[in-house]
Amino acid sequence: MKIVIIGAGISGCAAYLTLRKHLPPPPPPTQDHEYTIYEAHSTSSSNPTIGGALGIAPNGLRILERLDSDLLRDAVRGGYMVNHGNLKDKHGRVLMRLPCSSSSTTTSSGGSDKGKEIHLLGTSRHNIWQCLRARVPDEIIINKRVASVRAHSTERNVITFVDGSEPVEADLVVGADGLWSVVRKALFDGEDAYPPHYEGLIGIGGFLPTPRDSDIPLPGAGSMNFLFSGSGFFGYFYSNTSSPDTSDTSSAYSVSSSPGNTIAWWTTYSPPHTSTPPKSQNINIDMNDMLAQLHTRYTTWTDPLVHHILNSIEVESIYPTWTTPPLPTWSKEGIVLVGDAAHALPTTSGQGASQALEDAEVLARLVAHEVGIIYQQQMSGGMVSGIDILSRVGEKQALQMACKKYMGMRMPRVQRILDRARTVQGSKRDSRFGWVGELVMYWGMWILGFFPSLLSRQQQEVFDYDLPGEVERVLDEFTS
Repeated sequence: MKIVIIGAGISGCAAYLTLRKHLPPPPPPTQDHEYTIYEAHSTSSSNPTIGGALGIAPNGLRILERLDSDLLRDAVRGGYMVNHGNLKDKHGRVLMRLPCSSSSTTTSSGGSDKGKEIHLLGTSRHNIWQCLRARVPDEIIINKRVASVRAHSTERNVITFVDGSEPVEADLVVGADGLWSVVRKALFDGEDAYPPHYEGLIGIGGFLPTPRDSDIPLPGAGSMNFLFSGSGFFGYFYSNTSSPDTSDTSSAYSVSSSPGNTIAWWTTYSPPHTSTPPKSQNINIDMNDMLAQLHTRYTTWTDPLVHHILNSIEVESIYPTWTTPPLPTWSKEGIVLVGDAAHALPTTSGQGASQALEDAEVLARLVAHEVGIIYQQQMSGGMVSGIDILSRVGEKQALQMACKKYMGMRMPRVQRILDRARTVQGSKRDSRFGWVGELVMYWGMWILGFFPSLLSRQQQEVFDYDLPGEVERVLDEFTS
C-alpha cells in the first residue's frame, strides 16, 4: 500500500510513526508499505523558539508513551511537568487551583508507573515536533508544495505539485497540512467550501530567561498560571527544568522541584479592529505600537512578573486565533484529515496538539484493523499477488471503512472539546464591565475555587480518555 502524508508538522510526523507501528505488512510477495511525506517548508531548523508554547495534556502524553517510551522521556526532558493550574486576578492573587493530572491505569510497558498520576507537560511546540521528527527517516520527507489532491473511487488518489513535477498516486492520503489545508479541498470537489474562521482574538507570546530579581515572585513549582481581567488575559509557566537528565525530571509521572531558566508567556485579547487578518501570523502592523498598546492595556495590573515580561519583550509576531468550522466529513475515497486540517481548536482548549496525536493513533489502529482483515482473507484464500485487482479493491474498501469508523470516534469528541473551549474563550475577550464587574468576576471565581471538581470534571474526562479501549469498543459495535 502506498501512503502519502501531506505535512511534516506534529500531526504529520505522528501519523507516520503510528501507522508504521500499527500497520501489519501486506501478504508476500508484496513489499512492505511505501511511505512519503511531502512538506512545503524546510524541516531541518534547530531554532528552539520556532512556534509558541503549548501544553501536552495527559491524554496526549499517553499516546507518546504508547508510541515509544523513549519518545515520551525525550519530550519531558525538553519541557516542564505541571500538576496544577492557578487561576489568578490581575494582581497575581490565586483565586482557584485546578488539577492538571490524570490517574494512569496502564502504561505501554506495564511497568512501575502503573497507577501513578501522569501530569501535563508545559513546553515549546518545537520541542514536541523535534522529538517526533527525529524518529522520521530523512529520506521519506520531500520538500515539495502540494497543489491539489484528487480523489478516485476505484483507483489510487492523485497528488499534484505547484512546481509542475510529475503527479504521484497513493492508496491512502493523510492530510496533515494544517489550518489552510490543500487536502481538505479534495473532500469538497476542489472547493474551499469550509475556510477557517477568525475568532476575533489575537495572541502574542514567546520565551524569556527566568528573572533572578528577588523582588519578582516566580511561578510556583509545577504550576501553569492564568490571569484574568476586564482588559485581557495573560499566562505564564516554566518551559523547562534546570536538571533535565535526572530520572525524576524525565518522567511524566513526576513534577520537578527544579524550575528551569526559561519562562513561556502569552497574552490573548480582542483587537480594537474587527477586520479579518490575513493568513500569515505576521499581520502588517507596527510592532512598536503593539508593544505600547500592551503596556496601556495592562497598566492597572500589578502582578510583578507580568510587568517584568512586558518590560523585557520585543514583539515580533502576533497570532490571530483561527478555527476550522465543523466539517460534514473528514474523509473521502482514502483521503483523510488529521490535526488542524480537520479541527483547528482555539488555544483555550489546551488540546490542540493532544487531539492531533489522538487523531494519528485512532486512524492508525483502525486502518491496521481493517486492512489486517483483508490481508488475512487474501492469505487464507491463497492469493499470491499483492497487485491483484481484487487486492487493490479490498484495500480501498478497508481504508474507506477505517475512515468511517475514525470519523465516528473523533468528530463527537473533538466537538465536545470545541464547545467547552469556546465557553472558556469568552473570558479572554475584553469585557464591557467596569471595576465593579471585574470584582464580581473575581468573587465568583474565588467561590468556585472551593468546589474545583465542578469545573474540572469535564477536563478530567478529556484527560482520562482510554483511547485503546474506545477503539476496541467501536470495533466490537461494528462486529456485534
